[in-house]
Amino acid sequence: MNPFQYQRVSAPDAAIHAGALPSAKFLAGGTNLVDLMKYGVETPTTLVDINHLTLTDISANPDGGVTIGALVRNSELADHPLIRQRYPLLSQALLSGASPQLRNMASTGGNLLQRTRCYYFTDINFPACNKRAPGSGCGAIDGYNRIHAILGQTDKGPTSAETCIATNPSDMNVAMAALQATILVQGPKGKRSIPVAEFYRLPGTTPQLDTNLHPDELITAVTLPAPRFARNAYYLKARDRNSYAFALISVAAGLELEGATIQSAGLALGGVAHKPWRSVDAEHALAGKPANAQTFANAAEIALRGAKGYEHNTFKIEMAKQGIVRALTIAATGTGANA
Repeated sequence: MNPFQYQRVSAPDAAIHAGALPSAKFLAGGTNLVDLMKYGVETPTTLVDINHLTLTDISANPDGGVTIGALVRNSELADHPLIRQRYPLLSQALLSGASPQLRNMASTGGNLLQRTRCYYFTDINFPACNKRAPGSGCGAIDGYNRIHAILGQTDKGPTSAETCIATNPSDMNVAMAALQATILVQGPKGKRSIPVAEFYRLPGTTPQLDTNLHPDELITAVTLPAPRFARNAYYLKARDRNSYAFALISVAAGLELEGATIQSAGLALGGVAHKPWRSVDAEHALAGKPANAQTFANAAEIALRGAKGYEHNTFKIEMAKQGIVRALTIAATGTGANA
């Protein structure tokens, strides 16, 4: 681990000032950042400890939505009455992630910024990784790519400076995408709000960038709109083992029903792309249709339109389709919200 300076701050303005230092990183739970520092992937010269900021509230908004402070721990968020009652999809996603010990440390803001678990990114002994070393190529595309992307990836070839088939590993982020969260940030130029759909990036020509957050900006909170899926929601996660494993694929499914007819839907996938993959086209295809197997299968085909697998991960395409049908089926029964 490289040497670094440590600063503790107690106000957002002080955090932003310190965060503007070259190669500075904000430290909250540290469950991802500290690991990457140990691996030599992240090499900040300054760690800015923000744990003393007052960003730990979960509160109801006048419009029926909820505001979540950036330093709310994942375990607290998952178990909060407002979240369990209004946004069971988010609670389920959080509880399916990591271990209880990590959830007790991990913060909402940190989870939003969780970096990929690509083997070629986290092991500096592999020289080719455009995300870690821009322009070096992509070791995964012709390597062991079982956990990698099938949607939205850039795959011009293993030596291309743009190729990246990494995935976003977070469970929470998938639920946030389906719920259409908004991320509140503060920086030297003031405050701004970023819809979650605009927060994350596909690799494109800049695979080293995960989000549209500026380096000197601090996430202060997340807002959720008034709930639509409190009664009919389900988070499905397919993984290699039942505990402490990242998703091969995951599905955040929410339905707003009137009788047996779908009024609106939220549908996002995890483990399949560089960002949480919300399928707006599939959501539109669900609206106004009966909540049945044919409708769900059609939505699954739409959501996976254009998917492309590689030597070790082509199975993800059919797994994702089946996962969508199953998640929507359970959501429609109304039993998934209490799972």
